[in-house]
Amino acid sequence: MGIIEGLLFAAGEALSIKEIASIIKEDIIETEKILSEMKDLFDYYRRGIQIKKIEDKYQLATRSEHYEYIKQIMVNKDRSGLSKAALETLAIIAYKQPVTRMEIESLRGVKSEGSIQRLLDRSLIKVTGRLNSPGKPMVYATTEEFLKYIGIESLDKLPDIDNLQIDKKSKENIEEQINIDEQIKSSSI
Repeated sequence: MGIIEGLLFAAGEALSIKEIASIIKEDIIETEKILSEMKDLFDYYRRGIQIKKIEDKYQLATRSEHYEYIKQIMVNKDRSGLSKAALETLAIIAYKQPVTRMEIESLRGVKSEGSIQRLLDRSLIKVTGRLNSPGKPMVYATTEEFLKYIGIESLDKLPDIDNLQIDKKSKENIEEQINIDEQIKSSSI
């Protein structure tokens, strides 16, 4: 257990189960068993850190209930929170990915270049390619860092958009854009 804890700490990022198993010279099933025991122990003793599983990777992370204390040391600008505009942009990308800047701006009703750049700088989103259409616009999607940032294991753990509390106008705009996107996709098939 101590070796795995040291690996996760030293890596500073999520490690795949295959990487961990290879380093400790155990099979994947045994490695998962050890990680599960570690997670249970950390949870039982309410340690300041926890083992988080993100897709098929594991990492050490601080507990969310300690956020008020931890944020006091987070003074570096790169570690600061996101603006409302960046959060709106991130939410659109999370729910509509892959998505272009034009689609994001259409939903938000304002330019989003600055927010997109901030999210790229923070590695919360990435460019996944370009559309084969005039101008060859870039297509954006969320990253593993995004999953860590919001504390979920995979995109299927995102809350259902119907259960989110958003104002009526925003919900209508989102639904309208989804309908337009579906019409475009069905007409291009």
